[in-house]
Amino acid sequence: MTSVLRHRPSKAGVAKADGGGGSSWISVGTIVALALAWELVPRTLDDRTLFPTLSDTVAGLIRLVSAGYWWSDLTSTLVSVVLAWMIGCSVGLFAGVALGTVPFIRTAITPYAIAVQALPKIVLAPLIIGWLGFGPQSKIAIAVLICFFPVWIDTMVGLALPSANEFKLMHSLNATRIQTFWKLQLPSAVPMIMVGVKHAMLLAFTGVLVAEILSSSAGGLGTLTKQFSSQLNMPLTFAVVIVVVIIAVTLVSLMDVIERRVVFWSEESRSRKS
Repeated sequence: MTSVLRHRPSKAGVAKADGGGGSSWISVGTIVALALAWELVPRTLDDRTLFPTLSDTVAGLIRLVSAGYWWSDLTSTLVSVVLAWMIGCSVGLFAGVALGTVPFIRTAITPYAIAVQALPKIVLAPLIIGWLGFGPQSKIAIAVLICFFPVWIDTMVGLALPSANEFKLMHSLNATRIQTFWKLQLPSAVPMIMVGVKHAMLLAFTGVLVAEILSSSAGGLGTLTKQFSSQLNMPLTFAVVIVVVIIAVTLVSLMDVIERRVVFWSEESRSRKS
């Protein structure tokens, strides 16, 4: 009797398992319904030039992947995203630490930072393209400008998370400012920093694609999308969009894995592992 009770699954575990299975079926059903709608609805139109069916899009995707010219555009986009993300995260982390640990710098810079953050970054794209040209350096600069703000803000906010009592405890232990930063502020800020880093990855990807669309000579997936859409070659345009979605989902999944590895002590990371 005791052994049976000991190994009996809890109601929460059974509910979690049932809920997970139900969610999976709902997700699969939604995907199937969307795929059927994508295939059937365009067939009711007299002209399918602008709205290709799912089968037309899959055929376009196969043609795109089998063609050799698009690999250089894919490589150009991915390299630009990684470079922009690394530069943006580095600048954002440095700025966040400076503003989060030095009150004088925070007081002096914060008003200007709020003004720049409120400005839609895309309006600066023509200026950056005019200054740096139509090459990869302009799209990297645009992506850096867009993606470094989340890291900056989240780092600054994360460093301010410890309570006043925690700072008093470090002071009572005769900890220096550097020791307080490494032992108290930085561990408390790492979960927030990782949120900003993950957000910055998607913003860097978006910034690179927007820059590629604005400057056609820069190359990349954005340039391909603009070229195919201007030719009304919608199956290939939708094929590039599918590739972009796959890359975005892959980047988010990769950042989730990195976040669980780095912030292994947070409750959210533990719940994702389980």
